[in-house]
Amino acid sequence: MRDVRFGFQFAAARAIEPGRFDPGATALRAEELGFDVFLVADHVGSGRSPLTTLAAVAATTDTIRLGTLVLNSDMRNPVHLAWEATTIDHLSGGRFELGLGAGHTPQEYAATGIVRRSAAERKVALMERVEIVRRLLDGETVTWHGAAHDLDAARIDRSVQERLPIMVAGNGSSLLAHAGRHADSVGLQGLGRTLPDGHRHTVRWTAEWLDEQVDQIRAGAGDRPLPELNALVQVVEITDDPEPVIAGLLGELEGLTAADLAEIPYVLIGTIDEIVDKLHRCRDRWGISYFAVRELESFAPVIAATRNR
Repeated sequence: MRDVRFGFQFAAARAIEPGRFDPGATALRAEELGFDVFLVADHVGSGRSPLTTLAAVAATTDTIRLGTLVLNSDMRNPVHLAWEATTIDHLSGGRFELGLGAGHTPQEYAATGIVRRSAAERKVALMERVEIVRRLLDGETVTWHGAAHDLDAARIDRSVQERLPIMVAGNGSSLLAHAGRHADSVGLQGLGRTLPDGHRHTVRWTAEWLDEQVDQIRAGAGDRPLPELNALVQVVEITDDPEPVIAGLLGELEGLTAADLAEIPYVLIGTIDEIVDKLHRCRDRWGISYFAVRELESFAPVIAATRNR
């Protein structure tokens, strides 16, 4: 059974004023508090770009791993993507983890002039990219003629790490099965269809749906060990009185039940001990051992209590 890991997702979109929300200082603090990974998301617009931010953070930290949760790989050439990844890996002394997604936000495609293809096409392209990037990071010369990419004799310097971890985040049986076969980690968010604003999603926070997703990953893995499973935690509330918080969520999110909230990993509500118990239940039931949160100082006691179990 894997040890539990914790990632802190930095709010890069807010890092727009000098001296405020400084990523280097924040990553150093996350390292001090016991987080395992410093993560940056990827949404084109205000704030700091993820890969450049992580390259800078590599110089201010010593032990914390650095990662993307996750890049919109649909906006990146796979050879350039692998080149940037291995560069950050070298700058950090082998601490980089590459998280990839298929992309979804319509406004970002409109703003960049990149054609937003169907979800099915984007997922096929993501699956190709995972295989291309994997081979490039491992030092291979890659020729690829597929549905989404045409490459001839592409090559970069291999990563410092023997195997730089690749995370794939998304939904759908074909994508999750492919991730089970090729990814080192799989990111689960419990998100459903995209809402009309093009950014927010409905949620599918049910234990049954998570069972189904993990089964899809396991089927793809076959005789390969199951990849590390990650959950992006959307709500953290450390409290001795969870009922008002739970009632508020049930009022906001249609179709959700208190029983679902008690089980799924995307919501952590309760005392520190209750949250630690839930983390272990999620690991025992689904194999989820990597939890990413957006809380820094307030989450540190949960990390300490988990380490002491």
